[in-house]
Amino acid sequence: MKLLLASSSTYRQALLSRLRLPFDSYSPNVNESRHLNENAEDLVSRLSLQKALSAQSVYPEHIILASDQVAYVRIGDGQKGEDSHPEILTKPHTIENAIEQLSKCSGQTVRFITGLCCLSPKHNQPDNTLDWVDVTFRDLSLQEITAYIEAESPLDCAGSFKAEGLGVTLFDKIESSDPTTIVGLSLIAVNKALLRIGVNPLLHKIQ
Repeated sequence: MKLLLASSSTYRQALLSRLRLPFDSYSPNVNESRHLNENAEDLVSRLSLQKALSAQSVYPEHIILASDQVAYVRIGDGQKGEDSHPEILTKPHTIENAIEQLSKCSGQTVRFITGLCCLSPKHNQPDNTLDWVDVTFRDLSLQEITAYIEAESPLDCAGSFKAEGLGVTLFDKIESSDPTTIVGLSLIAVNKALLRIGVNPLLHKIQ
């Protein structure tokens, strides 16, 4: 049995490499459009499962790991309370969109929800988990925002920043039970999911 990461993301590949298990990569063809009135948690759970199933149809004998991430900022109070209005942040793709996103994030708390789905040929049910991380941004000037975007060009990152790089200079604080969650693959959740199906990264074998 082999391990497969259902993602072409170099960020996720680098994270999974930290477990020192050999794995293949595959980019699943999944429509990532959000359904009407779909909340962030349901969106990442659905997309993680769809990515895993798409990969499993091509690699039926592999253990599949698939992940998806959504960020949202609560406009108005910047707190975690459920009464504020969430605005989901997507990948900006353009400098103009990145400036707009980071301007909205300035002085606010952004929650990142990362979904994980693990599929194993020896188990009938998908193993789904959700993790979150809250990032509180400093009050940012337009000069700081444009300088950051020019320096790191985070146009392929939800929320318009790279936490593993210079993006950390934008923050006031980060709160999470797993710091890898913010990059897009929760390694603690991955390790637990692998242990549940008999794969122990410390022992480097399938039980």
